[in-house]
Amino acid sequence: MIRSRLGDLIASGLFDRLDQRDRRLLERRAGIKSAGDEPFSLDPRGWWYAVPGAAYAGVFEALGLHDRFPVTLDEGADVEDLPFRQDAVPTFVTPELDGWRLVFGNLPDLVGVDWDAWMAAAERLSAWCGEAQMFYEDGAGGTDLWVVAREGRIRRRRAAYDDADDVGDPFPWEEHERTVTVAQACARLSVDPGGIGASTRMRGHGWLALSRPGIGHENLNALVGL
Repeated sequence: MIRSRLGDLIASGLFDRLDQRDRRLLERRAGIKSAGDEPFSLDPRGWWYAVPGAAYAGVFEALGLHDRFPVTLDEGADVEDLPFRQDAVPTFVTPELDGWRLVFGNLPDLVGVDWDAWMAAAERLSAWCGEAQMFYEDGAGGTDLWVVAREGRIRRRRAAYDDADDVGDPFPWEEHERTVTVAQACARLSVDPGGIGASTRMRGHGWLALSRPGIGHENLNALVGL
């Protein structure tokens, strides 16, 4: 009964207009399903952000995301494969993983593709969440870039292009002086998506959200399997 009702609500594409009771039902569903989930390796396809788990609510304001919908890790992991709806791109905020939440999915469309846009997004995220990390890895182009922002300002960043370092601020701790690649940096700074597994502490459920308000989640009906 509840399963059928929730399926109808999602198919209606009016999640942004649900009342508090319906929202609580959907969150309860995601919480129950997430409690039985096992964390697994993620593929953000080369670009993601990390924010402290407790402060993740600021992500939606910082990136202009709307109509958030509670989902499990498994339901949100392939967010890039979801179709756009009226130019509203879906983005995934993961459950808390070892104290961090990762943000990925369609980021070129959401944030932009130039340096200034990347840095501005990291600064906005850190202003809302206290800290934000950005990781960008392009194996084909030979690019590794990671950024740490705190309280609205870029504090550390490092970029490597085809093994030629272009360093902004050096990594601040001596034991990490040789940290260059994204794979090294994310594992030390927060969470390595590719290293998530049985030993990773996972808490809560994740969220899918859209880059435009009032669009709803009709296209997610098949994804959540209601």
